[in-house]
Amino acid sequence: MGGGSGGHVTPVVAVVREIWKSRPRAKIEFWTDKKYYKNARKITVENGMDLRIRKVVAGKFRRYTNFTFVMYLQHFDIVLKNIRDIFKNIFGFFQSLFRLIKNRPDIIFFKGGYVCLPVGAAAKLLRVPYVIHDSDAAPGLTNRLLSKRATKIATGMPLEYYSYPAEKAEWTGIPTSDEFRPVTAARQKALKKELGFDPEKPLLVVTGGSLGAENINLTIRDILPSLLKITSVMLVAGRERYPEMLDLKEYEVWEDGVLKTNFRMVKFSSEMYKLFGAADAVVSRAGASTMTELSSMAKAVIMVPNEKLPGYHQVKNARAYEKAKAVLVVEDSEMRKNPDKLLEAIRKLIKDEELRAELAKNLRSFVKDNAAENLANIILAVAEKK
Repeated sequence: MGGGSGGHVTPVVAVVREIWKSRPRAKIEFWTDKKYYKNARKITVENGMDLRIRKVVAGKFRRYTNFTFVMYLQHFDIVLKNIRDIFKNIFGFFQSLFRLIKNRPDIIFFKGGYVCLPVGAAAKLLRVPYVIHDSDAAPGLTNRLLSKRATKIATGMPLEYYSYPAEKAEWTGIPTSDEFRPVTAARQKALKKELGFDPEKPLLVVTGGSLGAENINLTIRDILPSLLKITSVMLVAGRERYPEMLDLKEYEVWEDGVLKTNFRMVKFSSEMYKLFGAADAVVSRAGASTMTELSSMAKAVIMVPNEKLPGYHQVKNARAYEKAKAVLVVEDSEMRKNPDKLLEAIRKLIKDEELRAELAKNLRSFVKDNAAENLANIILAVAEKK
């Protein structure tokens, strides 16, 4: 189970596929929060999976790294939402408790997100074994709490980034679908053409994740006229942010089903492997699952980590990749002060083919092969020991 973003759902899809390969009759349900329920259904259906999706009532604890105590008092609505969500978690605990008593599972797999907390508390009380997976270099609050009673802990990054007990932690990498693999030059051109772009021109793909990233979108709006002079651009604006970016559609001109300009904007794509495969360079947040997909495809990436998330986990992700000379990093706050910082990073990458190749090679080294299979084997091993 998991929720809050596609990064907590798409890896589960890969793991479930592996489990069904060896246990085709295994009964599996995916539990998620109300907010992400529709997206979870969409992702599983688009992946051809007949997977039961169930909602769990849950609330999150809003923490902002740049907030002081006084700032929380100034934004008292945040405090009130946190108090409200305490009661949501209490309700979610009893909801999960009754479900688990009625149909006690052999194993629970927690991929991450605040929705896992009430279910984890119920599982602890009923002594249902569970496995957690941590994608980010900085574990989130929910996983830190659940790790104390976890039977096994799988990690997306090498164990040196975590303080989990060595005897139950294992570096598996982050599961991805088989479609996320390096493409040939011929395949890349074919994908550009399929998306409507000139296959002979460089292509930049910009994404802030399934929901979107406001600062990245606004910066692209600021620099788009200059960008289109040096590269084609595909902007994945995100489901939540797409409506506020519709003015950019003036740059997207179609005639008789043919794209006449070198810009496209979409809300979201269920075939991100095609977009990434077509790209010469990618601008992305530093979410662990997206970065694993880009690593698997060996792409040249400019990372713009979200600096406001608890624990600075995207910033820590970005620093780990940057240290290995696997990505270029542009600070979010600096980018909004001066959008040309992102423009210059893109221009540098688009014009330097050798740099793109070096970054792609180094990023590919972060891939842990057979992550989905390894994680599925851990889950099955724990379930069979019960």
